[in-house]
Amino acid sequence: MKNFLVCTFEFFASWIFILPRHKIFNIFKSNFLRLCGSKIGNSITYYPGIKISPGSKLILGDHVDLAWGVLITTGGGVQIGARTLVGYNTQIFSSNHTVPKNRGQIFSAGHTKKQVTIANDVWIGAGCIILPGVNIGEGAVVAAGSVVTKDVSPFVYVGGVPAKIIKERD
Repeated sequence: MKNFLVCTFEFFASWIFILPRHKIFNIFKSNFLRLCGSKIGNSITYYPGIKISPGSKLILGDHVDLAWGVLITTGGGVQIGARTLVGYNTQIFSSNHTVPKNRGQIFSAGHTKKQVTIANDVWIGAGCIILPGVNIGEGAVVAAGSVVTKDVSPFVYVGGVPAKIIKERD
């Protein structure tokens, strides 16, 4: 039964999030996420082709922009602050597979879930990967293609694999 429900959710979500980013469709997408248990602010822009699963434990502030191909796993909780831009094909993970001790089998080891928090006025460039447990401070800029494995201070530019501070914002 659980598998059926998961597949049904994935089917409906894929159809809903393939819709264009027109205002009326964005309202529809926000309401769908609210039904899934998310807390959604005003004026969210959802480009077509994003994936958000399972949909609960998601908080979006006002005026968040999620570009084409954004993937967000919300099992551990994801909070994205107001006026934040999330670039094309960015992946935000709040859960990951657990690697068991003593060379145990990975397949059945379960998942580790950790909250991801992205503050207000953040710009995450295209193709970034944000890993579970990361906090990105207010006004930070994450360069395209970066892999963020650790917390990012407010008002800095970070970039690279793994992401490191490039400079402070003026």
